[in-house]
Amino acid sequence: MSRIQSIDTDQAADNYLFRASASDFSKIPGEPIAYWLGEKTLSLFDKYPPLGTLTNPRVGLLTSDNDRFLRYFWEVEASNYCLTAKTDEEAALSSKRWFPHNKGGGFRKWSGNYDLLVDWENYGERIKATVLRKYPYLKGNPNFVVHDDGYYFRPCITWSEIGTGPLSFRILPNGFTSNIKGMCCYERPGATLQQLLLLCNSKIVSYIAEALNPTVGFGINNFKSIPAAMPPSDWAGKCAEVLINSSNTDWDSYETSWNFKEHPLCSSDVHHELLSVTYQKLRAHWRETTLTMHRLEEEINRTFIESNNLGDELTPDVPLEEITLTCNPYYRYGNNKSEEELESLLLADTMRELVSYAVGCMFGRYALEEPGLILANQGDIIKDYLKQIPEPSFPADDDNVIPMLDGDWFTDDITERFREFLRIAFGEEHYGENLRFVEQALGKDIRKYFLKDFYNDHVRRYKKRPIYWLFSSPNGSFNALIYMHRYQPHTVGTVLEYLRDFKDEKLQARKNHLEAVSISAGASQGDKTKALKEIEKINKILAELDDYERDVLYPLATEQVEIDLDDGVKANYPKFGDALKKITGLSG
Repeated sequence: MSRIQSIDTDQAADNYLFRASASDFSKIPGEPIAYWLGEKTLSLFDKYPPLGTLTNPRVGLLTSDNDRFLRYFWEVEASNYCLTAKTDEEAALSSKRWFPHNKGGGFRKWSGNYDLLVDWENYGERIKATVLRKYPYLKGNPNFVVHDDGYYFRPCITWSEIGTGPLSFRILPNGFTSNIKGMCCYERPGATLQQLLLLCNSKIVSYIAEALNPTVGFGINNFKSIPAAMPPSDWAGKCAEVLINSSNTDWDSYETSWNFKEHPLCSSDVHHELLSVTYQKLRAHWRETTLTMHRLEEEINRTFIESNNLGDELTPDVPLEEITLTCNPYYRYGNNKSEEELESLLLADTMRELVSYAVGCMFGRYALEEPGLILANQGDIIKDYLKQIPEPSFPADDDNVIPMLDGDWFTDDITERFREFLRIAFGEEHYGENLRFVEQALGKDIRKYFLKDFYNDHVRRYKKRPIYWLFSSPNGSFNALIYMHRYQPHTVGTVLEYLRDFKDEKLQARKNHLEAVSISAGASQGDKTKALKEIEKINKILAELDDYERDVLYPLATEQVEIDLDDGVKANYPKFGDALKKITGLSG
């Protein structure tokens, strides 16, 4: 066991015998049999008061129905959520329905895992009413499980109660409520949040945490029992500021952050007409950020270890895969890969994210001229976009339907629009080289990527709650994307118009041309044979699209389906049945 330090052992063959006094265990709250803790670590329980005496640890709320009351922020309209409330009263006065919600999340230190919202309109009235219906034994007081005790929306330190990876602590700014799975600790006089954050993410606490609870859980009582070996507040504040800012910048560099502004490759800080050079500059910045955080985390460990004389029991070393920045490939992909494999994965994912950002610009969710969200409210139309971006360099699609087909059948086809995006964002002069750079990173032609991989990547990126919905015929001969925030009851009718244009005009014209070739006296036998094979292929496509139109798309268009973004993707996506690409666990 690599964590065993300074323990009296007798070795016989390949077995170890550990000797420890029962009185040593009594120093640890709960008296767990933590035989691997050394004497100096055990002495911390005598030397320092427990964290429970210097902080206000709290359990979060139980919604009783997460499907109904929790949403990823991208599911609802931006005008209906508030991210900065400081108190329950301020939240209620905002008249908003959705507010940031902390449910723990995966292994990430310092900050991040900010993507969920909770329905807390009017002090959580919907949740409280549901809780009382489901749990009559509460006798009219929902706060037994909702825990509405005045701490919501205040800054705090949080961690996940259940986790299979290393323990990790993050800061939550103003604005959050917390879930029962997202443990929280609020500030009291005597310990700042910055001091708590440094202590809790130090090696000392992770070492002790294994003794307090060797299972996958780490609850409030375990947290309360940690010795409060607080660092100096000034030093802690300076260190925490760097670590939190670096973590925030990293988190906000991706679309699934509500503070996302633009893709980092489009930032003026690294921009170059050659996309390869832009990426090299960005990669160098990411590498330096990762190494700076790595040095600082090891400095923090070294300071705690030296100040508590634990050099015989712990080392300050932090594995590179535990530097929890998404731009750090060792953390993002694991450390069991070569340097070349890690760099290839990071480059490919960065290009996928650039393509996703470009699609966002196509729909008007983003714009090259302005940072952050542009169109993100239910029923937004192109006029709303032009009010904010009156002279766009890369205009948003005007009808909210972007065809995604195997060929340049439409001028607003997604592949052609991406090519246009590259020309405008990085210039015409190096367009060919930039497109090759993207395609080499993706490992395929950009059209093939859109047809084979893009939507799967989108669904995965948005955690099976996609914001772009793919209308797709059974064999994928016809595909068209829409943006759900811009959806109108007539949108399916617009998709139907594209289908009919593709089927009855473009494919039929191609078939007529091929038939003329097949009987032309001037055509070679090879050309005639090739034309007949393509005619056969087109006939199969036409049959597929006829069925899709007749049985699926036309009936759906006549229904004029209404959606409500507040209901979330899980409730709205199945309303379109077989018209949309099937998503496991989401499609009806």
